[in-house]
Amino acid sequence: MSLQLAWNNEQNELEISDTLISMLESALEKAGESEGVLDGEVELTFVNDDQIHELNRDYRGIDRPTDVLSFAMNESLDGELEIVYELEEGEELENVPDVLGDIIISVTRAKLQSEEYGHSLDREIGFLFVHGFLHLLGYDHQDKASEDEMMGKQEAVLTQVGLGR
Repeated sequence: MSLQLAWNNEQNELEISDTLISMLESALEKAGESEGVLDGEVELTFVNDDQIHELNRDYRGIDRPTDVLSFAMNESLDGELEIVYELEEGEELENVPDVLGDIIISVTRAKLQSEEYGHSLDREIGFLFVHGFLHLLGYDHQDKASEDEMMGKQEAVLTQVGLGR
Protein backbone atom coordinates (compact mmCIF):
# COMPACT_ATOMS: atom_id res chain seq x y z
CA MET A 1 0.00 0.00 0.00
CA SER A 2 0.94 3.63 -0.28
CA LEU A 3 -0.64 7.01 0.21
CA GLN A 4 -3.09 7.51 -2.67
CA LEU A 5 -5.22 10.33 -4.03
CA ALA A 6 -8.66 9.64 -5.49
CA TRP A 7 -10.35 12.69 -7.00
CA ASN A 8 -13.63 13.88 -8.48
CA ASN A 9 -14.53 17.00 -10.38
CA GLU A 10 -18.04 18.35 -9.77
CA GLN A 11 -17.54 21.89 -11.12
CA ASN A 12 -17.20 23.55 -14.53
CA GLU A 13 -15.08 26.61 -13.69
CA LEU A 14 -11.66 25.01 -14.10
CA GLU A 15 -10.37 22.15 -16.18
CA ILE A 16 -8.51 19.85 -13.82
CA SER A 17 -5.26 19.01 -15.59
CA ASP A 18 -3.06 15.96 -15.19
CA THR A 19 -0.28 18.36 -14.17
CA LEU A 20 -2.38 19.72 -11.27
CA ILE A 21 -3.27 16.21 -10.09
CA SER A 22 0.37 15.13 -10.32
CA MET A 23 1.40 18.13 -8.20
CA LEU A 24 -1.28 17.29 -5.61
CA GLU A 25 -0.12 13.66 -5.52
CA SER A 26 3.43 14.89 -4.86
CA ALA A 27 2.18 17.23 -2.13
CA LEU A 28 0.25 14.35 -0.55
CA GLU A 29 3.34 12.15 -0.61
CA LYS A 30 5.54 14.86 0.96
CA ALA A 31 2.94 15.79 3.59
CA GLY A 32 2.41 12.12 4.41
CA GLU A 33 6.15 11.50 4.76
CA SER A 34 6.57 14.49 7.06
CA GLU A 35 3.72 13.25 9.26
CA GLY A 36 4.65 9.55 9.18
CA VAL A 37 1.51 8.64 7.21
CA LEU A 38 2.64 6.35 4.42
CA ASP A 39 -0.52 4.38 3.67
CA GLY A 40 -4.10 5.31 3.01
CA GLU A 41 -6.36 7.10 0.61
CA VAL A 42 -7.52 10.70 0.47
CA GLU A 43 -10.65 11.57 -1.49
CA LEU A 44 -10.53 15.02 -3.12
CA THR A 45 -13.51 16.71 -4.76
CA PHE A 46 -13.45 19.99 -6.69
CA VAL A 47 -16.68 21.99 -6.39
CA ASN A 48 -17.96 25.53 -6.90
CA ASP A 49 -19.05 28.08 -4.28
CA ASP A 50 -22.71 27.05 -4.33
CA GLN A 51 -21.85 23.42 -3.63
CA ILE A 52 -19.38 24.14 -0.82
CA HIS A 53 -21.81 26.69 0.67
CA GLU A 54 -24.43 23.96 0.94
CA LEU A 55 -21.96 21.51 2.54
CA ASN A 56 -20.69 24.15 4.96
CA ARG A 57 -24.26 24.98 6.00
CA ASP A 58 -25.44 21.39 6.29
CA TYR A 59 -22.41 19.90 8.06
CA ARG A 60 -20.92 22.82 9.99
CA GLY A 61 -23.91 25.10 10.49
CA ILE A 62 -22.09 27.99 8.78
CA ASP A 63 -24.28 29.58 6.13
CA ARG A 64 -21.64 30.85 3.68
CA PRO A 65 -19.14 29.41 1.22
CA THR A 66 -15.64 28.50 2.35
CA ASP A 67 -12.48 27.54 0.52
CA VAL A 68 -11.88 24.00 1.80
CA LEU A 69 -13.66 21.43 3.94
CA SER A 70 -12.19 18.28 5.45
CA PHE A 71 -14.08 15.29 6.75
CA ALA A 72 -11.81 12.83 8.57
CA MET A 73 -12.81 9.18 8.57
CA ASN A 74 -11.00 8.47 11.85
CA GLU A 75 -13.27 10.81 13.80
CA SER A 76 -16.43 9.32 15.19
CA LEU A 77 -19.47 10.95 16.61
CA ASP A 78 -22.03 9.52 19.02
CA GLY A 79 -24.73 7.74 17.10
CA GLU A 80 -22.68 7.64 13.88
CA LEU A 81 -23.19 4.55 11.73
CA GLU A 82 -20.25 2.18 11.40
CA ILE A 83 -18.82 1.84 7.90
CA VAL A 84 -18.82 -1.74 6.68
CA TYR A 85 -16.69 -2.73 3.70
CA GLU A 86 -17.83 -5.80 1.79
CA LEU A 87 -15.01 -7.83 0.29
CA GLU A 88 -15.24 -9.14 -3.25
CA GLU A 89 -14.61 -12.84 -3.78
CA GLY A 90 -10.88 -13.46 -3.47
CA GLU A 91 -10.18 -9.96 -2.09
CA GLU A 92 -8.22 -9.79 1.13
CA LEU A 93 -8.77 -7.24 3.87
CA GLU A 94 -5.17 -6.00 3.62
CA ASN A 95 -5.88 -4.78 0.05
CA VAL A 96 -8.65 -2.46 1.24
CA PRO A 97 -7.37 1.11 1.42
CA ASP A 98 -7.51 2.94 4.74
CA VAL A 99 -9.56 5.99 3.74
CA LEU A 100 -8.23 8.94 5.73
CA GLY A 101 -11.09 11.22 4.71
CA ASP A 102 -12.51 13.67 2.21
CA ILE A 103 -11.21 17.07 1.16
CA ILE A 104 -13.54 19.39 -0.76
CA ILE A 105 -12.05 22.45 -2.48
CA SER A 106 -14.07 25.33 -3.91
CA VAL A 107 -12.43 26.25 -7.21
CA THR A 108 -14.39 29.53 -7.09
CA ARG A 109 -12.76 30.50 -3.76
CA ALA A 110 -9.34 29.24 -4.88
CA LYS A 111 -9.44 31.51 -7.96
CA LEU A 112 -10.46 34.56 -5.93
CA GLN A 113 -7.88 33.90 -3.22
CA SER A 114 -5.03 33.32 -5.67
CA GLU A 115 -5.76 36.73 -7.20
CA GLU A 116 -6.11 38.35 -3.78
CA TYR A 117 -2.81 36.90 -2.52
CA GLY A 118 -0.99 37.45 -5.82
CA HIS A 119 0.12 33.89 -6.43
CA SER A 120 -0.75 31.13 -8.89
CA LEU A 121 -3.97 29.15 -8.82
CA ASP A 122 -1.88 25.98 -8.56
CA ARG A 123 -0.25 27.30 -5.38
CA GLU A 124 -3.63 28.17 -3.88
CA ILE A 125 -5.13 24.78 -4.69
CA GLY A 126 -1.97 23.10 -3.36
CA PHE A 127 -2.18 25.16 -0.18
CA LEU A 128 -5.85 24.30 0.34
CA PHE A 129 -5.18 20.62 -0.32
CA VAL A 130 -2.29 20.36 2.16
CA HIS A 131 -4.31 22.41 4.66
CA GLY A 132 -7.21 19.98 4.28
CA PHE A 133 -4.89 16.98 4.61
CA LEU A 134 -3.47 18.29 7.88
CA HIS A 135 -7.02 18.73 9.18
CA LEU A 136 -7.66 15.06 8.32
CA LEU A 137 -4.74 14.19 10.59
CA GLY A 138 -6.17 16.23 13.46
CA TYR A 139 -4.33 19.53 13.10
CA ASP A 140 -6.28 22.72 13.73
CA HIS A 141 -5.67 26.45 13.93
CA GLN A 142 -7.86 27.58 16.82
CA ASP A 143 -5.04 29.56 18.47
CA LYS A 144 -1.86 31.33 17.36
CA ALA A 145 0.50 28.48 18.30
CA SER A 146 -1.46 25.79 16.45
CA GLU A 147 -1.97 28.12 13.45
CA ASP A 148 1.78 28.81 13.28
CA GLU A 149 2.55 25.09 13.48
CA MET A 150 0.06 24.27 10.72
CA MET A 151 1.26 27.12 8.47
CA GLY A 152 4.87 26.00 8.89
CA LYS A 153 4.02 22.45 7.89
CA GLN A 154 2.01 23.64 4.87
CA GLU A 155 4.78 25.95 3.63
CA ALA A 156 7.41 23.22 4.03
CA VAL A 157 5.41 20.82 1.84
CA LEU A 158 4.58 23.48 -0.76
CA THR A 159 8.25 24.45 -1.01
CA GLN A 160 9.20 20.79 -1.57
CA VAL A 161 6.82 20.55 -4.54
CA GLY A 162 7.91 23.85 -6.07
CA LEU A 163 5.04 26.04 -4.83
CA GLY A 164 6.86 28.02 -2.15
CA ARG A 165 6.45 31.74 -1.73
